[in-house]
Amino acid sequence: MAPFLAYVDKGADTPLALPPALPPALPLVLVHGHPFDRTMWAPQIEAFAPTRRVIAPDLRGYGESPVVPGITLLSDFAQDIVTLLDELAVEDFVLAGLSMGGQIAMDLYRQFPDRVRGLVLADTFPAPETPGGRLARNEMADRLIAEGMRGYADEVLEKMVGPYAAPEVKAHVHRMMTSTSPEGAAAALRGRAERPDYRTVLTRVTAPALVVVGEDDEYTPVPDAEAMHAALPHSELRIIEGAAHLPNLERANEFNRVLAEFLAKTGAQPAQPA
Repeated sequence: MAPFLAYVDKGADTPLALPPALPPALPLVLVHGHPFDRTMWAPQIEAFAPTRRVIAPDLRGYGESPVVPGITLLSDFAQDIVTLLDELAVEDFVLAGLSMGGQIAMDLYRQFPDRVRGLVLADTFPAPETPGGRLARNEMADRLIAEGMRGYADEVLEKMVGPYAAPEVKAHVHRMMTSTSPEGAAAALRGRAERPDYRTVLTRVTAPALVVVGEDDEYTPVPDAEAMHAALPHSELRIIEGAAHLPNLERANEFNRVLAEFLAKTGAQPAQPA
């Protein structure tokens, strides 16, 4: 049985300011990356919840959700999210994931393609893990268990966000990383070490798709985003200037504008960005 996930569910009871002839907006499901939590999506929740239902879970092992030591595969995370959506009576939705969250979104689409009406892949990549990457992820998992999260957080902060990021953004990102359970983060790293190849999955995506990437992202650079855009049959690519791996926080207004424009093309009424 999937663990009960902590989550934000906002906008469900908000009357939509739409003419009666228009359908209600599709729910927007936001999947955070590693090693973060649902507060990563705070600017998007604020911008879009006034006119649509927005659901942002804490993945197992992160935030306020249960910690499950061992190995958590990307497919496990995807199943957790679908179990939560079933509990919330959400059948169809727009799915957005960033970094590891994007890989989870790809796996969720692989398993449940008919439920995803729009797919947003931000600062992520679909290729399978390499032998060297598998070794590095397992070694990092061992390190986090032994040392905790702070040293890692200090080292990677200015790769997660650009050195030019606002101090409050840096503080938020650092706080999310240091608050994450080492056991939960290690389980996810071990699961990602077994990551399959999602490139074929992308070629089968029939829903409209948006690929977003920070211009200065070192983890998933622009060529990775361009390759995903080329593989997806119905996609658009947006590059966010002045951002690294977390453009939704570093350039929240620009990210929200891009997302709003995409949502307008999914057949559902978007929110206007703040």
